[in-house]
Amino acid sequence: MARRALGPDALQVVQAVAQLAGPRLLVACSGGPDSLALAAAAAEVGRRRSIPVRAVVVDHGLQADSSQVAAGVVAQLSQRLHLAAEVATVTVAPSGLGPEAAARAARYAALESAAATEELILLGHTLDDQAETVLLGLARGSGSRSLAGMPATRGPFRRPLLGLRRSVTWAACEQWGLVPWVDPHNADDRFARVRVRSRVLPVLEAELGPGIAEALARSAELIRDDADYLDALADAHDALVDGERLDCAALSALASPVRSRVLRSWLLAHGASEVTAQHLGAVSALVTNWRGQRWVDLPGLRVQRLDDALVSVHG
Repeated sequence: MARRALGPDALQVVQAVAQLAGPRLLVACSGGPDSLALAAAAAEVGRRRSIPVRAVVVDHGLQADSSQVAAGVVAQLSQRLHLAAEVATVTVAPSGLGPEAAARAARYAALESAAATEELILLGHTLDDQAETVLLGLARGSGSRSLAGMPATRGPFRRPLLGLRRSVTWAACEQWGLVPWVDPHNADDRFARVRVRSRVLPVLEAELGPGIAEALARSAELIRDDADYLDALADAHDALVDGERLDCAALSALASPVRSRVLRSWLLAHGASEVTAQHLGAVSALVTNWRGQRWVDLPGLRVQRLDDALVSVHG
């Protein structure tokens, strides 16, 4: 792509990427406006800093023309942005957590597998995505970690665009002369996230005034600080989690939010495939409100209290 002065929105995206850039960058690009703008900004930062930048397009195989779409995205990345790009084809295995979660797990695994040493993986989530995530977490009633939304940094992953609205990435693509691909799933209201995007957030904006998405993202940041602190306190009790039996007296001595985190870690470590707030409440009652309950069933695990300890009866 020919060098020219950046438009105001393209400049915002470049500045956001520059703040989280590392020595090597791998952009996850679906071809949508968010990830396409992210790829263009990463390419610009790479040129300015003389660092290697490349892209991976994950083909989930969930649509009949997915391979053609992926090939088209690679072509635009290489021809317009002069980025080395490749397609990673994945198989989305059925999951009890739903098709979106299964596709996400397959995508992240493919990106981690594709990443080289010291290569940061850039994801194109925006402030709008963050607001939608918080609302979905609120609807599920799944606790502060869910309400904390998506972190800007986790392991090799970076989300530089969490402070930018989706409208900025659309405008940035236009200013760069790029043509985004619009995923038809993004208009399919069978998915809860699509309904939040197309119905819930617009109603909140109309009834409560502008700035709802920004307020939700800001709340997520505040909640994440609290959740991180409580997670650190729970991590101090790793010895409890590592045991086959979970001592009820030791659990009872913990503050409720710390106890819930220790319990959740232990349940997942012993075979639970899903742990909801209802599951945690029922298992916690075996510790703090013991009245001779027989057991608690979770997906993949049964928990029972025996001799003042919790044990997994079967996985």
